[in-house]
Amino acid sequence: MAIPMARPREFNVETALEQAMEVLWTKGYEATSLDDLCEATDLSRSSLYATFGSKRKLLLRSVESYVERRTPNIAAILARPLSIRDAFAALLQEFIDQIVAGPGRRGCFLGNCAAELPRSDRAALAQVRQGLGRTEAIFRDALARAKTRGELSSDADVDALARFLTAGIQGLRLVGKVNPNRDALKDIAETMLRCLGEQPQPPATRKR
Repeated sequence: MAIPMARPREFNVETALEQAMEVLWTKGYEATSLDDLCEATDLSRSSLYATFGSKRKLLLRSVESYVERRTPNIAAILARPLSIRDAFAALLQEFIDQIVAGPGRRGCFLGNCAAELPRSDRAALAQVRQGLGRTEAIFRDALARAKTRGELSSDADVDALARFLTAGIQGLRLVGKVNPNRDALKDIAETMLRCLGEQPQPPATRKR
């Protein structure tokens, strides 16, 4: 007797995961209901559970997907043929533009999760910490390359700078949720950039 073949899924798991993440990012983990997730993914509760296991497991998958999809964008900006200060200025400018335009006012998905998840959920917090660590590692590598090129002082602590810039960007995006004022955000960014050296001043023009 022929064994019946399993019915293939009629949806793309990665697409459903992205749709679920958008809801979790916008509403927050606690405020997001199963009905919200079902509506966003166009899945029934049984299909949602069969695919992701639970709401919490779906959150963990979302954090993993967020890091895998968005971290390369940061690396690409810092890999541009720019000075380290200009490269970070471009990165900060992109975040500010997103905040002012509206889509960036949700903050960072990792930062939101870090603020909302209970301290008792060590596994989830560890995954968020690893995600932030990926960004910090990208910063560290870019800073180390800049130090080799002589753009940073010989005694610059690239580990400390990477941690500071990671925390600073989280703070910038948090402030942007409640105060999307471009001038205020630019002040924050300029203060952060000072740790990478002062902006070179154009040569003064001689008076004739």
